[in-house]
Amino acid sequence: MRIFLVRHGESLGNLSDSAYRQFGDHNVPLTEWGYRQALAAGQSIAAYLAGLTDAAPKATVWHSPYLRTRQTKDAILEALPAAAVGAVLEDYLLREQDFGLFTEIYDRAEQRRKFPEEFEKWARLRNNSGKFYARPPDGESRADVAQRVRLFLLTVMHDIGRGNDTAIIVGHGVTNRAFEMNFLHHGIDWFEHSDNPGNADVTLIEGTHAEGYSSMLLHKADDRTPEAATELRAAHGSDLTITPKSNS
Repeated sequence: MRIFLVRHGESLGNLSDSAYRQFGDHNVPLTEWGYRQALAAGQSIAAYLAGLTDAAPKATVWHSPYLRTRQTKDAILEALPAAAVGAVLEDYLLREQDFGLFTEIYDRAEQRRKFPEEFEKWARLRNNSGKFYARPPDGESRADVAQRVRLFLLTVMHDIGRGNDTAIIVGHGVTNRAFEMNFLHHGIDWFEHSDNPGNADVTLIEGTHAEGYSSMLLHKADDRTPEAATELRAAHGSDLTITPKSNS
């Protein structure tokens, strides 16, 4: 059995927090660079599947309903041969972490300015209880995300139990990390001290029930140079009008 965890490619939100206010978190698109990153991720998966010695499996493709993950899924499907793809399924349990009052406000100074009391309470929770348990006001903690991702894992395992032993999951940084934590039975300390995967990185979980499972970074995506990202932010400012390749 093998599961490919893919984080969405570079989105406009990765270049500027203003994209979340301009589009809404669920509707932030990929940049053209992000789509190319996703294509490369799909090519790395295609190459891995082509190198298997057993019969070529059909992968079930799962994705978050957010636009940036749907566009990443489209790029991956473009890179994969049609014979390697089975069902393509959307699952709302894979959505991005809900930050409640702080949704679309990722700048800490702005959070503090707009919601001073709520910000201070969240800061105390992070310091006293740890980032995993701290719940932003009206939002989800990382523990909440891990809990709903565990429900999604049950769906994946049910599908695998019917013989579909290869899955590609296109999600977000926290959701993908929560999936890996749940599947490999990592503790909270692992989550607290691990980092989100980069945009369009591919993590492979592989193994058998009898021999156990392990994970590895199968593909590390190419990021923009810091200089290129700074130039792009300066050129567009708050008006993010970059057109991604796919809007499906």
